[in-house]
Amino acid sequence: MDIRQLQYVLELARYNSFTKAAQALHITQPTLSKMIKSLEEELGLILFSRVGKSVELTDAGQAILSQAQHIVSSFKNLTSELSDLTNLHKGHIRIGLPPMVGSSFFPQVMSRFRELYPGVTIEMVEEGSKKLQIEIANGHLDMGVVLLPTNEELFDSHLIIQENLKLIVHPSHRLAQRSEVALSELSKETFILFHKDFALHDQIIAECVRSGFHPHVLYESSQWDFIHEMTAANLGIALLPETICKRLDPAHVKAIPLIEPSIPWHLVMIWRKNSYLSLAAREWIRFTQSLF
Repeated sequence: MDIRQLQYVLELARYNSFTKAAQALHITQPTLSKMIKSLEEELGLILFSRVGKSVELTDAGQAILSQAQHIVSSFKNLTSELSDLTNLHKGHIRIGLPPMVGSSFFPQVMSRFRELYPGVTIEMVEEGSKKLQIEIANGHLDMGVVLLPTNEELFDSHLIIQENLKLIVHPSHRLAQRSEVALSELSKETFILFHKDFALHDQIIAECVRSGFHPHVLYESSQWDFIHEMTAANLGIALLPETICKRLDPAHVKAIPLIEPSIPWHLVMIWRKNSYLSLAAREWIRFTQSLF
C-alpha cells in the first residue's frame, strides 16, 4: 500500500464513480480500476461494492477511508512544507470566489500577482458562499471570498469590501424614480434572487421577514447577469451589490438605494485556522491584504 493508492481511495469514495474520480485524478478509468483492484488483492478485502456505474464503500473500505484521510492530509502538509524551499518558483493555490466577485474584482488582482510570481498557478472555483465555506473547511480549497458573517472559530479572515445592496427595477416600475426605497415597500413585489447556495439568498429573505413580510420569489439564479436581464425584462425586482450596479445600463434598469434597513454586502477572504498554508497561499493572503 502506498500514498497514491490511498489518494485514489479517497477520490473514489468522494465521487462514488470511477469515471468522475479518474477525471479528478487526471488518470484513465482503467488505470484507476487496476490500482483499486491491486490494493484489494493486496489486502485480501473488497473495499468498494459495484452497483451499476456507481460504487459504494464496504465496511473494510470505510475502515481504510477513516485512516487514509489522516495519512493523506499529513502527506500533503509534508510535501507543501518542502515545496516552500523553492521560494515561490512554483506553487499552486486553490481559491473559491462567488461568481459576481470573480468578474468584478479579481482578474486584475490575479494579473498583478502573476507578474510577481509567474511560477505559481491559481485554480479558481466559482460557488456561493455557503458551499465555499464547506470546501475550505474540508481542505478542498485553500481560501475563498465569502459573505459575512462567518464561523470565527473555524476561519481566519481579512476584509475585502464593505458595500450595501441596491434595489434594481425596470425603468417603468412604480419605484423607478424614487431616490430611496424602504424594504417594507417591496412586500407585494416579485423577487428574483440568488440561488439557495448563496448566503445572500438567506440574508435577503431574513431581512424581508424582519420587515414584516416573506418575499414572493419567482426566479433564482447563480449568475448576477441573468438576474439583471430578468429585471431588465420587467419580470421582477432584484437586490444587487453597489459594485455590480455600477456596471448596469441605466437605460435598462434603475438602481435605487435601499433603506430601513440597508442590507450590507461585506466580503472577507477566509482560510482555515490552525491549518498549514503553503508559502504561495500565505503570500496570496498578504498580497490581497495590501490591496484591499
